[in-house]
Amino acid sequence: MTTSIYDIIIAGGGPAGLTAGLYASRARLKTLLLEKTAIGGQIIKSDQIENYPCFEKSVSGFELMHNLEKQAKGFGLQIETGCIQSLSTGGDGHQKTIIVDGREYQCKALIIATGSEPNTLNIEGEEKLTGRGVSYCATCDGAFFRDKEVAVVGGGDAAIEEALFLARLVKKVHIIHRRDQLRAIKILQERAFAHENMAFIWDSVVEKIVGEQSVESLLLKNVKNNHILSLNVEAVFIYVGLHPNTEWLKDTLPLTDQGFIDTNDRMETTLPGVFAAGDVRNKLLRQVATAVGDGSTAAFAAEKFIDSL
Repeated sequence: MTTSIYDIIIAGGGPAGLTAGLYASRARLKTLLLEKTAIGGQIIKSDQIENYPCFEKSVSGFELMHNLEKQAKGFGLQIETGCIQSLSTGGDGHQKTIIVDGREYQCKALIIATGSEPNTLNIEGEEKLTGRGVSYCATCDGAFFRDKEVAVVGGGDAAIEEALFLARLVKKVHIIHRRDQLRAIKILQERAFAHENMAFIWDSVVEKIVGEQSVESLLLKNVKNNHILSLNVEAVFIYVGLHPNTEWLKDTLPLTDQGFIDTNDRMETTLPGVFAAGDVRNKLLRQVATAVGDGSTAAFAAEKFIDSL
């Protein structure tokens, strides 16, 4: 097996990974970024980002990540597509070996920025109708349901942000939440409650997604009185949390109960020369701005680690 050797390898091509690649390549370190799907991560699905510094008007996630990718490549970042199967370290921890689709790579420092993915409801009809009315990205699929009635499941920031986006397109958005109040930040709650196209179904969960070729309705259960309600909608957008992409690390690196990676403020994990950045970390806030900060810190710390070898 041919082995490719780098100073730094970055696993994941979202905001954290691309920023780490920018900083590492600019430091003249031989750096490779590996991404299993599309460069940019989950954020490229966001139609509008209005809380990223220096943009007076909102910017799309795709535009932001496309520009970051070009900037990083301009400093020499190499990018390849591949899915990492495993990580191993040498006896002194100074050499990391990863296997990617049967190919072997070695590096002095590894930055894990593999992000996280949406949780599913694991209910009848969800898998069958995914892509046919069941969606996890309103900005990707919302336009297909213009002037229709749709539902959003969840009460956090992501759910309400996407519901507000949908409300500009569809006839009505039904927000289904298992609690009696939202968890989203106050400004988003204020916008949602003020919007005439939005309705709220409290203390309820989706029991079943009904439809043959596409979503036709939802069966909802009230968690307080067990009352069953049928809600006629043509799409359901699901936002019930995230799970980190860390399955490939479970035998190598300690993970939290939810699968996230603990680090210190230098983004260092418990393995020397292995760092983590972005949504894969166990942290309070998961935003583009925090991912960018993580990525730059991880790259700088990795550079210092390599200097110490």
